Order: sequence, then structure tokens, then C-alpha cells
Amino acid sequence: MNKIEIKKPETVKSGAKLKGHIVIEVFNNREEMKLIGKSETDNIVVNQGLNSMLGTYFSDDTQLLDWYCVISETNTSASATMTYATPSFTEWAAYDEETRPAWTEGGASSQSITNSANKAEFTANDTKTLYGAGLVAGGTGAATKSNTAGGGTLFNYGLFGASQPVVDNNVVNLTITISAADDGV
Repeated sequence: MNKIEIKKPETVKSGAKLKGHIVIEVFNNREEMKLIGKSETDNIVVNQGLNSMLGTYFSDDTQLLDWYCVISETNTSASATMTYATPSFTEWAAYDEETRPAWTEGGASSQSITNSANKAEFTANDTKTLYGAGLVAGGTGAATKSNTAGGGTLFNYGLFGASQPVVDNNVVNLTITISAADDGV
């Protein structure tokens, strides 16, 4: 009787990768919109964000529908243990807009979702240096600048490749893209 030999790959990977990508653009003012600074980086999805996603898809957790962009004015490295209530960075709130800008995504496509067609926009009203960004949602007052109360969720966070200084009337655009990929063989 002939033996059939099945050849297995030496390394089989299983699972998925989930990550964020952030792009910040700084313009001189709203009238000219001359680009004066740009930086981007990949960032981590923090444990709180992963738990929220798993609870929504595989349990009966309520889906968080309204996501908001936050920017850090402290040079705080990303950590998986960051949460909405304890982000460990100081949120930048020195901008003219009354609330945090909403993350208005364009729907999922090709294992990615982004707000690149509708970037979050901030108008600086003070001199600051910006270091990183992320997404927050849920809880009471999630749209409120610098709010860390009310049981919200921090989904992702990362430091920009280079810090971005801003002064009064600079316009800051923020693009956040979340992508997922099979880890594959």
C-alpha cells in the first residue's frame, strides 16, 4: 500500500493584525492653508480598544457609534494599558472648536477604515507642541474636550514620527486609519 505524505509548512501563522495609522498636517492659517508641518506613524490598538471590539462582535456589548479624535500635548509613549479614564497623556484642548472633532469614516473597504475623505480639523488658539493622537468613544461626554470621566473607551494611540509645534490660528488636520489583516501562512 502506498503511503501519502502531507507536507506541512514549517511555520503556520494564525490570527489577525489590527493597527492604526495616524497622519497629522499643520497649516499656517485657514486663509492660506500652506502646509508647514506633517508627520505620521503607526500606532497600537490599546487593550481597552481590543476588549471593546471583541465584546461588540462576540458578546452583547453595545456598539460605540460616535468616535472622536484626540491629540496629545505631552510626549507620552503608547502603552497597551492606557484607558479612556487613565490615558497617561495630557489631551490638547487649546483649539477653537467647542468639542473634540468627530472621526467621520467613509466605511470599511479592503480591510481598512479611515477618515481621509473627511479629516478631523482643529484650529489652534495657543502655542503648543503636539506629540500623538488616538480615538475615543462612548461614555458620558465623549465629545467634551479633555473629558476622562463617564466610562468611555480609548481605542488606539501613538506618538507622531516628529512632534508638531503649533501657534494661534494654525489649522491641524488629523487622519486616522484602522486596518486589519490576516496573519496568514
